[in-house]
Amino acid sequence: MSINHIRPWRHIERRKSRQIHVGNVPVGGDTPIAVQTMTNTPTTDVAATVAQVQAAAEAGADIVRVSVPDEASSKALKEIVRESPVPIVADIHFHYRRGIEAAEAGAACLRINPGNIGDEKRVAEVIRAAKDHNCSIRIGVNAGSLEKHLLDKYGEPCPEAMVESGLDHIRILQDHDFHEFKISVKASDVFMSAAAYQQLAEATDAPIHLGITEAGGFVSGTIKSAIGLGQLLWMGIGDTLRVSLSADPVEEVKVGFEILKSLGLRHRGVNIISCPSCARQGFDVIKTVERLEKRLEHVKTPMSLSIIGCVVNGPGEALMTDVGFTGGGAGSGMVYLAGKASHKMSNDQMVDHIVEEVEKKAAQLDAEAAAAE
Repeated sequence: MSINHIRPWRHIERRKSRQIHVGNVPVGGDTPIAVQTMTNTPTTDVAATVAQVQAAAEAGADIVRVSVPDEASSKALKEIVRESPVPIVADIHFHYRRGIEAAEAGAACLRINPGNIGDEKRVAEVIRAAKDHNCSIRIGVNAGSLEKHLLDKYGEPCPEAMVESGLDHIRILQDHDFHEFKISVKASDVFMSAAAYQQLAEATDAPIHLGITEAGGFVSGTIKSAIGLGQLLWMGIGDTLRVSLSADPVEEVKVGFEILKSLGLRHRGVNIISCPSCARQGFDVIKTVERLEKRLEHVKTPMSLSIIGCVVNGPGEALMTDVGFTGGGAGSGMVYLAGKASHKMSNDQMVDHIVEEVEKKAAQLDAEAAAAE
């Protein structure tokens, strides 16, 4: 149930975009914002790539992108698509024929880069293949690979050049009566990306794929992505997203969901609210949260859990969560259920007990949701 009617300051008015499909995943319109990642295994290593796709899907990825750099990868893609539990986007650079081969191999979407895919004749051939094989297309503009004539015109990569590149390719697709496309304008610079996306959102009704490209390692990339994507999502811009990290693709998915969860745009799994800990803590908060994050990864039901070290904020936070634990004294703390103090539990048994309570609450919520259908 939406709580925006009682807390209007939480309301996000999403930009109105057309809806397309990436395989069986609807993108745009009023559908949930899709979370994407990309494999980093050699595509020709089918077993490793499929395993990575499956791990990403288990973590919550709606769509997974796979690089197709050569003909051998095109051949491997067919088997990867067959084994994948989610739609596969084929990442195409330089060689337009890879796009044609990927469409023939069953890719749900083709990502083409305007800066290196070639002239309009080559793009037209990729469009024809996409039409023939029911593929969508993502126009993937990147500040690091803009067309030469745009760099000559603007002098350097900038939001205006990125948007012009994207709109030029939208025109090509539309001139060929192709409308199943989404678009991105990525840069590693947070300011440039944000400005480009804001301009793009005003210039087209196409679904928008968000990303801060080459964001960096796990910590720095997460922060840059949270700042860049967070402000755009808050403005209502974005229909799919990828958090680009020099890290395991599963981590990209987790960070993407956490960004969406923090804004109330997607809900999946347990949202843990925990304090940073201090000398008042009645138990080791940091180690407890680490253990609970691992123990609760299997819970997909949206719900909330508060883990607070002492009674300064613990009872207040527990009022707003499904399950809560607040540290006390003498080696025990208070368990809260549905916002109310329920019973005490010893610190040495608290993790197992909280897992049980969360699983119990998840089963209850699942049953209620099924009964309401």
